[in-house]
Amino acid sequence: MAEGNHSSTVTEFFLTGFPGLHLEYYGLVSFVLFLVYSLTLIGNATSFFLFLSDRRLHKPMYYIILNLSACDILFSTTTLPKIISKYWFHSGTISFDGCFVQMFFVHYLGSVNSFILFLMALDRYLAICHPLRHPHFFKPSTVLILSVTAWTLATLSALLMVIRAYPLPYCASNVINHCYCDHVGITLLACTDRTPYAVPAFIAAMIVLLGPLAFIVFSYISIITAVLKIADLQGRLKTLSTCSAQLIIISLYYLPRCFVYLANVSGIQFSPDLRIVINNVVHLLPAAVNPLIYCFKTQDIKQMLLRRWSKSRIGIVVKLSFH
Repeated sequence: MAEGNHSSTVTEFFLTGFPGLHLEYYGLVSFVLFLVYSLTLIGNATSFFLFLSDRRLHKPMYYIILNLSACDILFSTTTLPKIISKYWFHSGTISFDGCFVQMFFVHYLGSVNSFILFLMALDRYLAICHPLRHPHFFKPSTVLILSVTAWTLATLSALLMVIRAYPLPYCASNVINHCYCDHVGITLLACTDRTPYAVPAFIAAMIVLLGPLAFIVFSYISIITAVLKIADLQGRLKTLSTCSAQLIIISLYYLPRCFVYLANVSGIQFSPDLRIVINNVVHLLPAAVNPLIYCFKTQDIKQMLLRRWSKSRIGIVVKLSFH
């Protein structure tokens, strides 16, 4: 069949969400997803508020964290409202063009996230392995340039996927077995051989995922090697503590994805429900828990929150004493 945009045949797509979910659980699932979305928005918006309200946080590392928070907010906003409306209002359809717009942002923001984690690892690598170079290289202006570069470069692979997938003929099923539109879910519905389109998309995804991951692995091997050279045990622990938040965030992002890819390569088969649950946990859980990691594992933010809590408690005690 000749290629072309057959949107006159398929004018909208239907997102199955969790295929085996019974109707009586729709309300519970929509509430849980709404709670995850709310926590993601509140937690990451709080990161912005803390940064803007305290100049002591205006450091390169926190500029990187703000990029990650912005990415988490945008990704959750791109994906969660639609699937929440499916279970809350029984509305699982999405327009033809809207599906491709969502697909673009899903892959775009995933790429941005990967690049930002690369910057996070670069910051710790320079701070620990090359401490004299770190203040000169990792200035706020440098972080701004690197951040803009990450957000710009990420458009290339996502735009390539959309440009190559949009003109395909879609003339059969319009059911996407997922909670949101992604490249695999859409192109599986094309009435043509998807191999010429799937292979370049897979290669681009691997470059975006494994390129930063390769440097992250190298940087933390170098960091561990440098830490082991510190004679004082207390010094080792203190140095490693500066990496703990970043390492947890990076692990939450990469380990589940590597598990999914390795499972696919090794031929491990998941049920449709389990596969969709894993994909949602991989993409949505880190966005909700990252702000908690910033607060409890980042020393500057922890100290600032303790100062604010102490001041508010003192203010309450003074008011009660006055009355």
